[in-house]
Amino acid sequence: MSVSATESHHLTSATVHEAGGGIGALPSPIKPLSPAMHIAAAAYPVRVPPGDNLWLHRAVYAASPGQVLVADTGGGFEYGYWGEVLAEAAIARGLAGLVITGGVRDSVRLIELGWPVFAERVCIRGTGKDPDGDGALGDPIVVGGIVIRPGDLIVGDADGVVCVPADRAEEVRAAARHRDEAEVGYIQKLRDGGRTLDIYQLP
Repeated sequence: MSVSATESHHLTSATVHEAGGGIGALPSPIKPLSPAMHIAAAAYPVRVPPGDNLWLHRAVYAASPGQVLVADTGGGFEYGYWGEVLAEAAIARGLAGLVITGGVRDSVRLIELGWPVFAERVCIRGTGKDPDGDGALGDPIVVGGIVIRPGDLIVGDADGVVCVPADRAEEVRAAARHRDEAEVGYIQKLRDGGRTLDIYQLP
């Protein structure tokens, strides 16, 4: 699945979620380090042992350029799994961003780099690197009840992150564009004195 740079810029998480019928919203604590960060790319799932980031190092080189790493830390939230060094490595590889259920650190530097990072929290606690740790690369993961498979469309912005199954991506993109176009008309009607009750035909 490919995501064009022009089209991707216009995809917003809330619109994609609604356009898909209320699908794919990841847990709300997962937010970008900077409100300006935006991602719309194909997922590369990673399962990480709690408190260990070796599988993230491996994922940087296993994922394809243009993919976004989506990491499940198995509930080990209170660790800084990702920082400036891994971000620089991911940028050099041409990866599109990171979504992670745990913490990250070097947050100011990550914001300065401008590479999209969506995390559950910021945390300074370091991680281990057990070569025998129970992780996985490219296998489906479950985040907040949402199954994320390789190639699924991940859209993230200041409001949150949504996952769209790859086989629905084109349909949802089209529906999202339609919603955005309709809302432009709604806003103009409001500026002309219209009412939300009438626009949405509310009782």
